[in-house]
Amino acid sequence: MVNILTKMMRRFYAAPDQFTQNKIELSLEESRHLRDVLRLREGDEVSVFDGDGKEFNCAIEKVGRGKEPARLTVTREINSPAPESNLDLTLAIALLKGEKFDLVIQKAAELGVHKIVPLQTLRTDVKIKPGDIDKKLERWRRVALEAVKQCGRARIPEITAPMEFLEFINGIKSATLFFSEREGKSLSELEIPVSDTDKITAVVGPEGGWHDVEIMLAENARARIITLGGRILRAETAGIVVTALLQNLYGDLH
Repeated sequence: MVNILTKMMRRFYAAPDQFTQNKIELSLEESRHLRDVLRLREGDEVSVFDGDGKEFNCAIEKVGRGKEPARLTVTREINSPAPESNLDLTLAIALLKGEKFDLVIQKAAELGVHKIVPLQTLRTDVKIKPGDIDKKLERWRRVALEAVKQCGRARIPEITAPMEFLEFINGIKSATLFFSEREGKSLSELEIPVSDTDKITAVVGPEGGWHDVEIMLAENARARIITLGGRILRAETAGIVVTALLQNLYGDLH
């Protein structure tokens, strides 16, 4: 009998365009992992998720060799090890240096965030050159994918290109919680109508804190200004804590 840990090790990712009817062709990277790391063989059963929330039980048809990809046959759709949260949560967070931002993406993916928006704020130290954006996005999406594979989700969080804060705040449509070190209410005072709890945007600032102008813009956009009491958190810690708190209040971490 295959235990849950073994099943998790045998999870693979294939984008929707890699599915042809009931056949799947894995990427070369996933194929190498299947063949050379896990040493799976023709006839073995594995699960494959498509990044859009669906997962399938599959049988290995060919393990592939060299640049030949592994080919699988779908036998049935199955439930993922970790169900998706009922909370459609967007985390908009100021850009952080290097591995700090990778950490936020990793933990946000594990905690069930649906979308991540990197923000360029007035006090953001990180500046990404236009020519480097695609490379950054590729890295962040790879971090999110690995987190999803590890934690059992079948949906990969969407990660957008970095946005200027003004453009972002002027375009918000869902219930928006703007987390600030000052001028806000506590989460215990927060009241969000039930009809809004299916979609929430949480906004977290840079290491240097929000500029007064940005707080004013958030208020003008009718975002709810929230503080976390007397705690002074690093920006990456705040992003993770905020996500966990909202999943506890409105999501599935009860």
